[in-house]
Amino acid sequence: MVRGVPLKVIVVGAGIAGLTLAWALSRRGHAVSVYEQGPIPNPIASSFDEHRTTRHAYGSMTGYANLMPKAFQIWETLFRDLGRRHYEPVGIVYFMRGGTPWLEPSLASLNQLAVPYKEVPIADVPGRFPMINPEGLTHVLETEGAGMLFPNRIMSDLIVLLSQRGVGLHAYSKVDSVDPDRATITVGGETIGADVVAVTAGPWVDRLIPMLKRMVTPSRQAVAYLAPPPELAEAWSRAPVIADLSEESRCYALPPRFGTRMKVGNHNFTREGDPDAPRLASDDDLEPVRRSVRRAFLGFERYAELERKACYYTVEDKEQFVVRPIGASGWVVSACSGHGFKLQPLITDGLARAIVGECDADTVTGWAAGRSNVDLGEVTR
Repeated sequence: MVRGVPLKVIVVGAGIAGLTLAWALSRRGHAVSVYEQGPIPNPIASSFDEHRTTRHAYGSMTGYANLMPKAFQIWETLFRDLGRRHYEPVGIVYFMRGGTPWLEPSLASLNQLAVPYKEVPIADVPGRFPMINPEGLTHVLETEGAGMLFPNRIMSDLIVLLSQRGVGLHAYSKVDSVDPDRATITVGGETIGADVVAVTAGPWVDRLIPMLKRMVTPSRQAVAYLAPPPELAEAWSRAPVIADLSEESRCYALPPRFGTRMKVGNHNFTREGDPDAPRLASDDDLEPVRRSVRRAFLGFERYAELERKACYYTVEDKEQFVVRPIGASGWVVSACSGHGFKLQPLITDGLARAIVGECDADTVTGWAAGRSNVDLGEVTR
């Protein structure tokens, strides 16, 4: 693309990837139109939720740990534009059971990034975290530089901001096909053109870009929203995000704070399912989550289930973002493996840089995959 020339860009998909890409492009002076198959925001989008975690600790995925300081910075830029800060730095406490390869590289990253943390003596767990099952604990790590983002609030405010900036928002406009060479889409038999088309269609992305079928897989993931028993309500009202890590599973709980409900889920991918399927999670969907949570929390049977939900993410074998050019005038984004929300404004800002000619495609592709420590703000063509 020619730097300094205003572009017309079509974005397919109005989840957090599509909306933040529209934000990154519109604030650079480009004309953007966003097309979404359902309402905006869409309640079946991967990014539609009450709360999501953000953090610096990333285990062996050090490339993404290194991106997190910039990710936090760009969230603050977005919040300034929105006029509201939809983030609470409640921290995360990791409860580890048995040997886990996650700990050592995470500590190395936290040290490198100067993020405060401390080990919690296991003997202190019952007093500080009465909801936790202490049996089998081997390490407890409490980290700062982490907390909860509030997706529904973020996207609602972002939609208002984009509308004010003249971004075209086209709800109930299912894109039937994409021609990335001509930068056109078809919607209801009509062909619509631009200078660039970017596909950010979440778990439907491989239907529009078939080449992605060999790279990413839609994965049905279950979560449950719970009410803690009365005797634990006060403890949960001041709790951090909780992650329970073992060789068998990795489960998490986001506390019922700041107008949200308690949510539990796990990080074990099903790698199956159709994103058009009903989103009411079945008992079979929830059993792996329940099994993990029973191991992590005392008295799980006393928690009241408020809602069960199935959501879909794309999964890539190495849990890397897929951001790459397609055809002569197209791009595709797939925020793979469940960590997309926390990084998405940074990733789509990088994509916007490539679209407008501030850096080259190969640089952005490797950077988004966590394979490069390059600072895109210092890269020019």
